[in-house]
Parts: sequence; structure tokens; C-alpha cells
Amino acid sequence: MFNKFNRNKAQTTLEYAILIGVIVAGLVAMQVYLKRGYQGKLKESADSMGQQFSPGHTTSNYTITNSSESTEELKDKVTVSTIDNQQSQKTGTEQVATSDQESWWK
Repeated sequence: MFNKFNRNKAQTTLEYAILIGVIVAGLVAMQVYLKRGYQGKLKESADSMGQQFSPGHTTSNYTITNSSESTEELKDKVTVSTIDNQQSQKTGTEQVATSDQESWWK
């Protein structure tokens, strides 16, 4: 009678071991598909953010205007000069170079 009980116990343990082995084999086989699914969602999120920043495609327009006036006075035998009516204006466009074009740091 004890012999039959031990044999059933061993059979039950073997069935559990096989069941766990099948589950682990299934998870290992699904690992590739889970990883691909995760990477696809990550790429989709990154693509929805828009295009990446590229410094070579950055252009800025600028206008600089300066003006001043000047006068001269004699105070206590010392001439004091101030600039009158000086104007300057600079307008232009500037484009930032790409990292390939910036060779000064290589």
C-alpha cells in the first residue's frame, strides 16, 4: 500500500514539472513577440512627437538698429564731447552650420 502511494506522489510531481516546463517554454517562445510589440509602441510614440531637431535647418533673421546724438561743450578749459546723430542699421539672415560643416572642433 505504501508503494502505491509513493508512486502516485512521484507521478504528480512529474506532471507538475512537465507543466511548469511547458509554461516556461511558452514564455521563452513569446519573448521575441513581446519585445517586438514593445519596441513598436515605443517607435510609434517617438514618431508622434514630430521630427527631430537639426541645427543645420535653423535659419534666423535679424535687424540691428543703433542711433545716437553728440554735442561738445567747453567747461573749465576742458572740452567735453558727446556724439550727435549717429545711426547704424544691420539686417541679414544667418544659418547655423551642421555638425559636418563645423570642422573647427575636429
